[in-house]
Amino acid sequence: MTINLKLQKRLAASVLKCGRRKIWLDPNEINDIALANSRRNITKLARDGMIIKKPNVVHSRARVQLRNEAKRKGRHTGTGKRRGTANARLPFKVLWMRRQRVLRRLLKKMRDAKKIDKHIYHSLYMLAKGNQFKNKRVLTETIHDMKSVKAKEKSIQEQVDARKTRAKTRLDRKAAKEAKKMADAEAAQAASS
Repeated sequence: MTINLKLQKRLAASVLKCGRRKIWLDPNEINDIALANSRRNITKLARDGMIIKKPNVVHSRARVQLRNEAKRKGRHTGTGKRRGTANARLPFKVLWMRRQRVLRRLLKKMRDAKKIDKHIYHSLYMLAKGNQFKNKRVLTETIHDMKSVKAKEKSIQEQVDARKTRAKTRLDRKAAKEAKKMADAEAAQAASS
């Protein structure tokens, strides 16, 4: 005849603060355990080691960690493993935000470092907003191009200005020479008469 230890198991679960499935009753001490009908008795038996709370079952994450490590390398991510759309997996909006932030950060840095003036900054900012640059490299190339064009225009303008000033000084010298010649001629005429 088997002895029913349902009460003892319930009390032990309550005393040891766990579920009934975690309670182990010593099969050699069944008669002593059957006599225990109060929490105090159950506590005493637990102290003596006749009733034990089983350890937690190990739920290893080793395989999961291994798989995640492989996924970081790009394994197990082929077309057959994908459930969501490309947009669901990594939204286009997130990519757009990342790109805009990178480009705007670069523009701000260059403007603060006085590498570009506020006019170039603004025009490039608006072009970035209009999806003109697919990455940082394209933007830096555009900046270099714009700067070289601006430098060329500036040098040409300086050359034009220099030419104008040279022409003006030449004309002034010529006019002064003419005036001197006229004055000399007038003086010579006055002297002869």
